Amino acid sequence: MDSTSKALRLFDRVDQREYRFCRAINQHTRRPLLRGYFRLISRLGDGWFWYALILALPALTPSNGLDHALAMTATGLCCTLAYKALKHRLVRERPFISFPAIECGTPPLDRYSFPSGHTLHAACFQTMLCLTFPGLALWVLPFTLSVAASRVVLGLHYPSDVIAGAVIGAVMGALSVAWFPAVIAG
Repeated sequence: MDSTSKALRLFDRVDQREYRFCRAINQHTRRPLLRGYFRLISRLGDGWFWYALILALPALTPSNGLDHALAMTATGLCCTLAYKALKHRLVRERPFISFPAIECGTPPLDRYSFPSGHTLHAACFQTMLCLTFPGLALWVLPFTLSVAASRVVLGLHYPSDVIAGAVIGAVMGALSVAWFPAVIAG
């Protein structure tokens, strides 16, 4: 049996266990104002928030902001390659596809759910900020947490997708800071 078949069987078992939680979160957050908030966060988490932050870094920290921006850009590209490779290999269907009782709150950017790319990028950039600009990281943390929550609220991901994305992203962010110490130190 190949690894993709094993992953599909594992995901099927995990999906069944996470379904009730996903459905409950999805149904209890259908209020228009709350759903609108998470749709906006999700849209900004598509990259727009991070692009704006990366572009602002040289102005926020003139001495080394450009170096930070370049490191975040390079790391973001690596994150994109990593999550796309994993999604292509593991092919876990999104909750709203597998379970019609879960409403899709916004159109997904791609078909598969594992891991959450939005959460992966958010955790990566949050980790990089924590290690380099702790003050700025505190300001960005509510957005990062909202991005992660939005993925389950909107029916796009299972909690395990979000957890995996957060772990992978945090590791990639920490490795990036370790890899580019001269750039990050300025």
